[in-house]
Amino acid sequence: MIEHPTHETIVNGTITTAAAGLEVLAAIVVIALVTRAGKWRYLWSEWLTSVDHKRIGIMYIALSFVMMSRALIEAALMRTQQAFGLGGGFLSPEHFGELFSTHGTIMIFFMAMPFLTGVINFAMPLQIGTRDVSFPVMNSVSLGLTTAGAMMIVISLALGKFSTGGWSGYPPFTEAAFNAGVGPDYWIWAVTLSSLGTMMSGINFAVTIYKRRAPGMTFMRMPLFTWTALCTAILMIFAMPPLTVATAMLALDRYLDFHFFTNGSGGNMMNYANLFWLFGHPEVYILILPAFGVYSEIFSTFSGKLLYGYTSLVLATMAIAVISFAVWLHHFFTMGQNASVNAAFGIATMLVGIPTGVKIYDWILTMFRGRVRFTVPIVYGLGFMMLFVLGGLSGILLANPTLDYQVHNTLFLVAHFHNMLIPGLLFGMLAAYHYWFPKAFGFRLDERWGMISAVSWIVGFMLAFFPLYVIGAMGFPRRTVAYFDPVYRPWMLIALAGAAVVLVALASLFVQLFVSIRRREALAVPAGDPWDGSNLEWAIAAPAPEYNFSVIPDVSDRNPFMIAKQKGDAYQTPAEFQDITMPKNSPLGMALAVAGGALAFGLVWHIWWLVALSCLGVLVAIVGQGFARDCEKVIPAAEVRRQHEAWLRTVAASRAVPRDLEGEPANTGLAARDRFSQAAE
Repeated sequence: MIEHPTHETIVNGTITTAAAGLEVLAAIVVIALVTRAGKWRYLWSEWLTSVDHKRIGIMYIALSFVMMSRALIEAALMRTQQAFGLGGGFLSPEHFGELFSTHGTIMIFFMAMPFLTGVINFAMPLQIGTRDVSFPVMNSVSLGLTTAGAMMIVISLALGKFSTGGWSGYPPFTEAAFNAGVGPDYWIWAVTLSSLGTMMSGINFAVTIYKRRAPGMTFMRMPLFTWTALCTAILMIFAMPPLTVATAMLALDRYLDFHFFTNGSGGNMMNYANLFWLFGHPEVYILILPAFGVYSEIFSTFSGKLLYGYTSLVLATMAIAVISFAVWLHHFFTMGQNASVNAAFGIATMLVGIPTGVKIYDWILTMFRGRVRFTVPIVYGLGFMMLFVLGGLSGILLANPTLDYQVHNTLFLVAHFHNMLIPGLLFGMLAAYHYWFPKAFGFRLDERWGMISAVSWIVGFMLAFFPLYVIGAMGFPRRTVAYFDPVYRPWMLIALAGAAVVLVALASLFVQLFVSIRRREALAVPAGDPWDGSNLEWAIAAPAPEYNFSVIPDVSDRNPFMIAKQKGDAYQTPAEFQDITMPKNSPLGMALAVAGGALAFGLVWHIWWLVALSCLGVLVAIVGQGFARDCEKVIPAAEVRRQHEAWLRTVAASRAVPRDLEGEPANTGLAARDRFSQAAE
């Protein structure tokens, strides 16, 4: 900017410098506030080194909100550029390329993945009646690696530049010959850290569900959210390694001149495309399936009915998970395969619509003749159902290779992709956030601001992305910084208005949280069951105790808490309390986060002494953990009894409220027994 003071460099340099300055200022403010409050010891002992699955889940979600805020601001900046891009605009092509690369990378790897991982971490162990995940320390390590990857994205704004190769990092454009800067290296190591953390989370979740279910909870008694968590975990285990291999091979190309994906010397970039999308399409269902589980929970809960078609929903979930590994090639119908191959993958892609359609009909029939309460989660659910079906129809169009060939490189595909992931994933995760927040913190979120945010998300999405279908069908290329045909401009201005509404939705979420914290006593639900829930997570106090359950429950049917409430057995004192053994805090997750982040930073900037030191730090941390012996603590039975009886006194003092008063201060977490149930099958 100083060396070449043209109008373009001044504008783009000012935007970048201001953003980096705000980022640094925000970090300084947070450090100063924590220091002033004297909370560093509290943060270290209660959060950063905690291996409690609930706290780790909350930290995942907090990371997701932070990264989502940055990515949405970048998206609004891109929409502003395109709205005024007739003849040029104000962003340079390189700056625009960095924006869509960081936006996509953040939203997939550091917003969506942490959000769903956090929700599964928090809710799944509670639903299956266990005290924690199978590998609590590894859970902390997974969070640490994901956070270290996110920090690479954050640091790239202030030091150096990020990749311009998109969220998929396609070579040869990301090879050293075409992009010799540090940008692709930031992308490689950020994504590698994230993929390692995600794979470990998948292993942890799968083993937990297989091995730690409460007595009597067979697979066909598990809640639908737990089923989707299991299928997601399996996808994580098998889909993340191809991505890790692809980024490792790309790194070898860039650092050691291996020529895996180069134009010459025997390289073939199609190997990268196959590896990336062998991860990339299962990744779509890693993102969508947990949201499907959330929708199954909220449609049942807020309709006052049993979930319709439980068995068909389970089978549909498994079918989607299996088919997801057979459709990756539809991401590159335009790259030269023969017609027979394209047709086979097109048919496989269309098949996904069948189990997805089964789910939609089952959810509709769950609500049919139910007493539907229009709470914030159900508004997200209804918005999802309408918008996701439209996005799915556009997906069926794109599954046809001849049609896909025409619009693959246009904004039509961008509209479709966002039409699936925003209503499918983001609305589902926001519904989960609102639904399980009382169990995490002991008070509900403010309903009014939640409704403002939900409506803003739905309206903002439609305004921002429906116009892209139109101009995409008109041939507007994706990733285009400027254009010269004025016919596109009105549609771009509508999309800009939608981006503004989406920012209002984001701001409303933070206002909702602020207002809810200020009104937390009025919104408190200590009895633990604010929504008249049916699964085990609602059978304990809010916030949930560290050990989750005073006594591990015995499960004899689906919806065990609902059945217990019907029998009058929901709030009982167990015949016997026993000492509970829980894992102690561990610094390993934080140590590997710091060492892994430093290792990645050293590799980006070729600081080899830092790389060597970081590798040593990783080794020392892992070996040191292996020698740790004092890893567990015992919560005495007397303390468990005291906490349980205190909760029962709270329940006894609470007034049961009907669903008409669910959003009022009268709701302290004890639901009146006016819920009705119908046999679903």
